[in-house]
Amino acid sequence: MLTLHPEKCNILVNMFNQKVPNYIYSKQNIVYLILSTAFFALVFINLYKPFSSENWYPVSNFKFFVFSSLIILTGVLVVVISRIIMYHTGKRKNITIGNYAVWIILEIFFMSLFYTVYTLFLNPEREYLSVFKESTINTTLVLLLPYTLIHLYLIYRENKRQLEQIEGVQSETALPQKVYSFYDEKNELRLSVNRNNLLYIESADNYVIIWYLNKGSLTKFILRNSMKAIEERMAETNLLRCHRSYIVNFEQINVIRRQKDGIYVEFGMKDVPDIPISKKYSEKVILKFTEDFV
Repeated sequence: MLTLHPEKCNILVNMFNQKVPNYIYSKQNIVYLILSTAFFALVFINLYKPFSSENWYPVSNFKFFVFSSLIILTGVLVVVISRIIMYHTGKRKNITIGNYAVWIILEIFFMSLFYTVYTLFLNPEREYLSVFKESTINTTLVLLLPYTLIHLYLIYRENKRQLEQIEGVQSETALPQKVYSFYDEKNELRLSVNRNNLLYIESADNYVIIWYLNKGSLTKFILRNSMKAIEERMAETNLLRCHRSYIVNFEQINVIRRQKDGIYVEFGMKDVPDIPISKKYSEKVILKFTEDFV
């Protein structure tokens, strides 16, 4: 009798309770998975001719290709509906590896059921269980083969992205930073600015506006990201948050002045506005400013 050691059981339980990475069911990767699965299924059914498909229509190979394409696309609707549900479910709660495995099994079951019904409709004399068994085997191949390849590719691509990010951070900390690089919420590089040209960063709802000098003129770049993410990435630089809505480059600050209505940062440049300093950040900002000139 086959038995599992308690420690191995715990490892399996912990593995199935782990959260599936969000990139697996992101909108872009779901579309990629559906299109790849449909293409693979189309090639598979025309080369291998499963589900007794050669008996569906007594027609030429070209017409068979057209008819089989329509049937495959109809069957892939099961995957489309399933992945749409998964996408919206993943927004509300975590999907574990165990949930994901059951999800794929259900996809195989319902797609097998679809092809079983279709085959029996065209060949009513065939036995239901035999057709369902054949459909299940073929559907498992149609789904699991492309699923495996696609998921391996997605894992490879994500690991490569994380490695490049780590190497980028290491290179930034190892060498004197000559430019400030800005990434969007998907961690894709969107802008690099010479440290001497960057002035300040302004919050704008789900975006940030990066203000810098380009050929002596004040220029802005709108980036989809949060101030918090920018602040964390620039923690070891001369960029410092001075207000809920502003991050300033201390290398460009000439004056900090106090008025009745508050404290302001001055850049001393034409068309560049004075930036307010809130009470929450005032002590840190003034300390940073005075340290730089000591």
